[in-house]
Amino acid sequence: MNRPLLFLDVDGPLNPYAAKPQKRPDGYTTLRVPWGRGIPMADRGLPVRRRPLRVWLNPEHGRSLLGLDYELCWATTWMDDANRWIAPVLGLPELPFVDFGDALFQERPDGVHWKTAPLVRYANGRPFAWVDDEQIDLDEAYVAAHHHAPGLLHHVNPRIGLRGDDFRTLADFARSLGTPRSGRFGPGTSRRGSRCSRRRPTRG
Repeated sequence: MNRPLLFLDVDGPLNPYAAKPQKRPDGYTTLRVPWGRGIPMADRGLPVRRRPLRVWLNPEHGRSLLGLDYELCWATTWMDDANRWIAPVLGLPELPFVDFGDALFQERPDGVHWKTAPLVRYANGRPFAWVDDEQIDLDEAYVAAHHHAPGLLHHVNPRIGLRGDDFRTLADFARSLGTPRSGRFGPGTSRRGSRCSRRRPTRG
């Protein structure tokens, strides 16, 4: 049986961009990514900044992610650029990524996040967890209605990024999939690790 997918967002869970800008979080290192060809969100209709993009990353997150019983997959506006910039700092191998194509940043009239439908299509009936800082209840409802396998939508606070409790929640979900008829995460259901009342600005 294939392991469940773990869809990884970068900005928010791995890069706590909303933390106090004057204070780098403990355990994190600073990555400066120049804007230009092949850099996330450049040439995609967004303004290009003169200063390099500051990204905070915790190298220990790579080890923790690899210790989970998942197949890791980027689900971020960085797309394949995450393999160039993010993976080496975290000690991750090159990972598959979701190519959002024309859906990138395209707001939906029903309020569902623009990532949600592409992730459900990519999973293609396979159990998955999705770590992001932008899911809302509409996304849970969409996954429950359109994905006929267990799905965990785990919200991470972009001020603090992934913590120990988040990894424990992910590990518990993966373990639950090996327990038939457990009732905790049945087919067609979704569950988030924490709640959010409104969507934050998209970073990816």
